[in-house]
Amino acid sequence: MEFTKDMTVAQVLRANPKTAQVFMSYGMHCLSCPGATGETLEQAAIVHGFSFEELLADLNKVEE
Repeated sequence: MEFTKDMTVAQVLRANPKTAQVFMSYGMHCLSCPGATGETLEQAAIVHGFSFEELLADLNKVEE
């Protein structure tokens, strides 16, 4: 499955739980907080101050 900027953090985690390691490497440690269900990947990157493009690329490298 290819992830997109419009997916929420929770959607990505449900699709592939192994992506948690990527989120954690970006400093996103609260993967079960309310923001994870409402924020898109793009919004999460902005809020946490890192490149959305890099996050998306890293998430899409994770094998199921």
